[in-house]
Amino acid sequence: MQTITLNGERRDVPDGLSVEALLAHVGRDPGLPGVAIAVGDRVVRRSEWAETRVSDGDRIEVITAAQGG
Repeated sequence: MQTITLNGERRDVPDGLSVEALLAHVGRDPGLPGVAIAVGDRVVRRSEWAETRVSDGDRIEVITAAQGG
């Protein structure tokens, strides 16, 4: 297990997860449009989600676009 900060909340997650697998682990559908992910201060392109690994201590932000007015 490793500890990360996800959207400001500390969480224990399994070792070796990719960003894509992390989304699924926390109950988010990685296939939905309008989702952006940053690890530290770096935005991770969707094409890199499957290969970008989550590391102990990472600060991850998941941002979902919403329509409205």
